[in-house]
Amino acid sequence: MKQLEILKLSTADLKVQLNQLKKTYTDLKTAHAISPIQNPLQIRILRRSVARMLTELGTRD
Repeated sequence: MKQLEILKLSTADLKVQLNQLKKTYTDLKTAHAISPIQNPLQIRILRRSVARMLTELGTRD
């Protein structure tokens, strides 16, 4: 998710999106540990999106 998209979200929506991305990230990491996934760069993209959201939530509080 891009930074501009994150800035447009309300705090409640941001928390919901963050929980969804964390779950997706965990599932993808687990799947990759069992058998290599097609595009391992997805893991990095998700990890960075989670970090962006956490940073934005930290600045809002």
